[in-house]
Amino acid sequence: MMWRIEDYRTTAGETPVRTFLAGLPPDAKAEAIALIKLAETLGNNLREPHSKALGEGLFELRRNQVRLFYMFEPGQIIRLLGGMVKKQDRIPTNVLAQMRGYQKDVRELLKRMKREKKKRR
Repeated sequence: MMWRIEDYRTTAGETPVRTFLAGLPPDAKAEAIALIKLAETLGNNLREPHSKALGEGLFELRRNQVRLFYMFEPGQIIRLLGGMVKKQDRIPTNVLAQMRGYQKDVRELLKRMKREKKKRR
């Protein structure tokens, strides 16, 4: 069964991963799309070198210089949070903090949705 890929959307309606992809040169964009398709097919079975766990439920898709950050959600959903072009071995702390902030937003939204669903019963 295929996994469903969804983009994180900020409260302002922006999709950071789409903004990142739109700014990539054609070869890097093709690389990123190939990674997304691989994640869609393999989901949580995807391992290094194409996927790396960053801790606390945050992961990165990796290929050459492109990095896409994502998390898993119930119902076989992969939520793409954002991306970067790798210029050094470590992920810059500001980028990692931003992705963790997006991840926190998603988790809070999921909790609210779960509470609202229980109220309707």
